Amino acid sequence: MISDIRKRAGSGLKTGDSFTISRTFTEQDTLAFGDVSQDRNPVHYSDEFARMKQMRGRICHGLLVGGMITEVGGEIGWLASGMNFRFRRPVYFGDTIACVFTITDVDERNRARAEAVLSNQHGETVIEAWLTGILPGATERQWLSATDRDREEGN
Repeated sequence: MISDIRKRAGSGLKTGDSFTISRTFTEQDTLAFGDVSQDRNPVHYSDEFARMKQMRGRICHGLLVGGMITEVGGEIGWLASGMNFRFRRPVYFGDTIACVFTITDVDERNRARAEAVLSNQHGETVIEAWLTGILPGATERQWLSATDRDREEGN
C-alpha cells in the first residue's frame, strides 16, 4: 500500500506542505538503536544513572526519536543536505511522539528547507529540527508515481 505522503509527493510539493506521523517508542527500539549506533551512554541503559541526570528513568536516544523525520523524507523522496536538532525534553519508553514536518521554502532548483516539531502525548515539544535538502524534480516524481502504481497493482 502506498502512503498518503508518497501520493502527495508524486503530485509535487510546495512551500507550506505539511506531513504528520506518530510512533510509540519502546525499550526494544532503544536497545536496537544502541546496537546499530554503538551509543552506550548509560542514560539509555541504567535507571540509576538516568536519575542522576535528573530523569525519571532511562530515555530513548535523541537521534532515534529525531530519525522520525527520515520516514517523511523517505516518503517524499527528499535528499537531505543538512539537519540541525534542538533536543528539548527526554523521551521515555512508551511515549508516543507526533512529528509534524513542514516545508518552509522551495526554490526553482527544488532545493528546500523544512522544519519539524516533535511532541509527546502531553503536547510537550521534545525535539525541534531544521532541515535542508532537495525535493524530487519532475522526472523523479514521474518515476515515484509509476513505481507506486506498479506496487499497488502487485507488479
